[in-house]
Amino acid sequence: MQKQITEANFRLLLDSLLFKGQRVVGPRRSGGTVLYEPLASASDLVTDELPRRSVKEAFFPVCEDLLEYRKEGQQVALSDVTAERFPETVLIGVRPCDAAAVPVLDAVFSWDYKDQFFLERRARTTIIGLACTSSDDACFCSAVGLSPGDPKGADLMLTPLVGGGFLVESQSEKGEAFLETWKDRFAEPDGTQPQELATPATQPFDLKRIKAWLDDHFEDAAWDSIATRCVGCGACAFVCPACHCFDIVDEGSEKGGKRRKFWDACGFWKFTHHASGHNPRDLQPKRYRNRIMHKFKYYDDKFGQTLCTGCGRCIRVCPVGIDIAGVLEEIQDK
Repeated sequence: MQKQITEANFRLLLDSLLFKGQRVVGPRRSGGTVLYEPLASASDLVTDELPRRSVKEAFFPVCEDLLEYRKEGQQVALSDVTAERFPETVLIGVRPCDAAAVPVLDAVFSWDYKDQFFLERRARTTIIGLACTSSDDACFCSAVGLSPGDPKGADLMLTPLVGGGFLVESQSEKGEAFLETWKDRFAEPDGTQPQELATPATQPFDLKRIKAWLDDHFEDAAWDSIATRCVGCGACAFVCPACHCFDIVDEGSEKGGKRRKFWDACGFWKFTHHASGHNPRDLQPKRYRNRIMHKFKYYDDKFGQTLCTGCGRCIRVCPVGIDIAGVLEEIQDK
């Protein structure tokens, strides 16, 4: 289903959602940085800048409590986290590189174990995507099979129109239901042309060729040169919309505490450090090799898709200037 909405009605729609007590999350400026955060009014929404961190935090928080425990006499009492912790949410202004990562994460969190924390948030969230009309040198979504207007992962997709407003296209039952609920804010398309979308400069990668090289070159001297600059800071993993490594720890004392899940990264030296002291990835090139292997081989082997959406955040935040698109080009040319 296609609809159209004016800029004025779009802002009125956001304010109406908030007035009714709906939790609305979107790009907003926070301390000089654009982040996906709850909005207080329509004026908070930023539509011309990619948030510094990805949208995965809406479903997979940096740190979350799984349960609480406390000692009561000789017994240990457990308290589960309840569904009330996961409110109905409208996630708006989500860029295609972020929206496309959500179904990638779906496969991980519903594979051999159904992660109810992730799945509850997914079930209670409507994703409204926003096509990109601009890009920078770090963007490479089109190189990994996506595009600046790709609707993958979105329930509704907004495309800016010439002169203002948006073309609105439903992509799921959630999207259809949203349009029906707020039908007074939308109109039938009047033929106004969409704005020209961004054109990322990077040429499409031959992902099959890249994977074929990875299949046969686990042990290769090239990894030393490819990863020689990596310092293992983990910044790339933490801003990536598709990275999903985590650890689970118990924090507290013998009297009580919490079990928590928090982000981790395979680039950290301790990630594979065994209790015996052995570390199979004892050197940084091995850890960076795993990052590339995971994204472009292991995940593909398991789920048939690439663990990268070309958002370019890892390129922008890397303190030593590692360009993953350049790394892939180097592998492709071998």
